[in-house]
Amino acid sequence: MSIKFRLIVMNFLEFFVWGAWLISLGGYMFNVLHFNGVQVGSIYGTMGIASIFTPALFGIVADRWLNAERVLGLCHFIGAGMLIWASTLHDYGTFYVAMLLNSFFFMPTIALNNTVSYIILERKHLSVIKDFPPIRVWGTVGFVCAMWLVDLTGCSLSPLQLYISAGAGVILAIYAFTMPPCAPVPNTKRSFASSLGLDAFTLFRRRKMLIFFIYAMLLGFALQISNAFASGFLNDFARDARYADSFGVRHSVLLISISQISETLFILTIPFFLRRFGIKQVMIMSIFAWVFRFGLFGIGNPGSGLPFLVLSMIVYGMAFDFFNISGSLFVEREADIKIRASAQGLFMLMTNGFGAWIGTYISGRVVDYFTTDGVKDWHSIWLTFAAYALALGITFPLVFRYKHDPTAATPAFQH
Repeated sequence: MSIKFRLIVMNFLEFFVWGAWLISLGGYMFNVLHFNGVQVGSIYGTMGIASIFTPALFGIVADRWLNAERVLGLCHFIGAGMLIWASTLHDYGTFYVAMLLNSFFFMPTIALNNTVSYIILERKHLSVIKDFPPIRVWGTVGFVCAMWLVDLTGCSLSPLQLYISAGAGVILAIYAFTMPPCAPVPNTKRSFASSLGLDAFTLFRRRKMLIFFIYAMLLGFALQISNAFASGFLNDFARDARYADSFGVRHSVLLISISQISETLFILTIPFFLRRFGIKQVMIMSIFAWVFRFGLFGIGNPGSGLPFLVLSMIVYGMAFDFFNISGSLFVEREADIKIRASAQGLFMLMTNGFGAWIGTYISGRVVDYFTTDGVKDWHSIWLTFAAYALALGITFPLVFRYKHDPTAATPAFQH
């Protein structure tokens, strides 16, 4: 069995675990557990809280003490247990604790999955820039397969979605322990900061990396907006008799899955765009894709405006991949080999941690501001978010100093 195929399986399972509940859990909490909007938002916010702490923490463990593939496996074992526990709960407080604990152990696996993939590819003398995106695309396929499985089997309003996720998590945990060993890099002379795994934070000393991480956080905000409100936005059309029986309302999860299908296509273009344009231009493309993502939502509806919604789903692939996947590759190339897992954890900290946490709070305030007597003015909400992304797109090229040389030996990145 080729190593590429083994990594494909690992990436497929990694995102299958997440896709089985990320989009559909909100409907289950609203309609079955009868949680209110603040409670649902806070449970989704557990991913942001966890990402502030545990990706960097477990990255340190993988850099200093324990093989990265073993850390990945242990996290999935424990995370699966938390999901099984959550599936038995009906009160908000305990459910919140279970999902928070699951987030503590699941969120680090996203960065660890990348780290294991990068290490194995390099040890097999393969190109991370060229060979990883076609492998990572299968992660998105796994996410979509999980979404479709949950929707088409009628589990989107059932705790069975958590069992599906937990089952895949256990399989991945066992599988991770069979992967080639990704041992910590030996380092006999360590400072106090090095012993604590804080070396990755030295990346902030470099102006280029500091600005990159700040904008990564701000784009993490944009991603949280999309995750938190896309499904609720579509479900709100059920209040309008013109759209209540439309496909976009009845199968909102399937409609949203077009976004993930789009990801599979754009991931495959990343090697070309990074080699041809470099990280700065790729990030600019991502930011303006977010402008279109939100703007198209603002003018779309499940009826005559359905093409705008579909276009928004399609452009999401560029918005997400050109920021998330390309950003991870950029951090991998810029970080020293001894802090590669910690650096990936730091990237997660800024995007899915601080970015998601701040995004949950501020975007919720924006939605409340444009809500009158329980009715949300989604047109104004989405155009406000589009204006935010536009401001990022205007300022980023002015402050991020980077010169791309497409003729260099490692053309996607220049130090």
